[in-house]
Amino acid sequence: MSAIPANHVPPAAPSRSLVIPVYLNELNIPPLLAALTELHRALGGDLEVVFVIDGSPDASGEVLARAQPGLSFPSRLIFHSRNFGSFTAIRTGLEHASGRLFAVMAADLQEPPELIVRFFEALEADECDIVFGQRVKRNDAPVRDALSRTFWWLYRKLVISGVPRGGVDIFACNLAAREELLAIEEPNSSLIAQLFWIGFRRSFVTYERRPREIGTSAWGVGRRLRYMMDSIFSFTDLPIILVLWVGVIGVLISLVFGIGVAIARLTGEITEPGYTTLALLITFFGSAVLAVQGIIGSYLWRTFENTKRRPLRIVARIVDGGGKDL
Repeated sequence: MSAIPANHVPPAAPSRSLVIPVYLNELNIPPLLAALTELHRALGGDLEVVFVIDGSPDASGEVLARAQPGLSFPSRLIFHSRNFGSFTAIRTGLEHASGRLFAVMAADLQEPPELIVRFFEALEADECDIVFGQRVKRNDAPVRDALSRTFWWLYRKLVISGVPRGGVDIFACNLAAREELLAIEEPNSSLIAQLFWIGFRRSFVTYERRPREIGTSAWGVGRRLRYMMDSIFSFTDLPIILVLWVGVIGVLISLVFGIGVAIARLTGEITEPGYTTLALLITFFGSAVLAVQGIIGSYLWRTFENTKRRPLRIVARIVDGGGKDL
């Protein structure tokens, strides 16, 4: 084994880290690696990439592991033991990233990689602690686009006013913001809402989301509904307040209606039992009770989940830049 020269200086670790969750992205891997090579060059070689394979059922992890030794940029592969969700995968990547600035992007390349350069420029200029990508155009199907815009409009009005129109998918932060974000250990929550909850100085960079060229999104209706519920129930008591007021108003209306029916019965204006009215009232209030129980149950379930103290994710395997297991 050759001796190491006395004046040898080991290469400095990259100061910028990029986290990429990977799930059902096997066909996206070649163009993704090409884009990351260009991004590494644009950042002067100061970039590490942390891929988190979130229990992907395809060969995404194997394709990355085979390509890893030949990559021009330092990288690390982290394999979850199963699918824990993209936000949990992002948390895992942030935990294992070694830089002082951190960015997140999707593996499907719908967000332009050059946006990461602008993120790091804003952080290095000390303009902000967290920088978000603000979509000005989604390039999604019209119905999905309309539903998404409606949800985020209501979310801005009723839950977190600082969220930009159209929501957030991509962001970057400095070390201080990352530490506070990772200190939050809540299952069934929203990472994006947590970023707004912790505060710090924020900045927004506008971009146009690209249409997806390869494959289809893994975010189906079920995942979107779950994300919507997590984003609402974890950060506001608004549903409970609304139900409370609906109940109060319903009681008042029922009281007035009951008094009116009693008077009409005493004065002889009502001579037959009101089967239709009774059936409608039972149906309405029965449905209202079920809705209330569902909302309260959602909050109770999240409280129960937090008391279990289970790990947010399980890492099954880590592969370093040389293709070796750590």
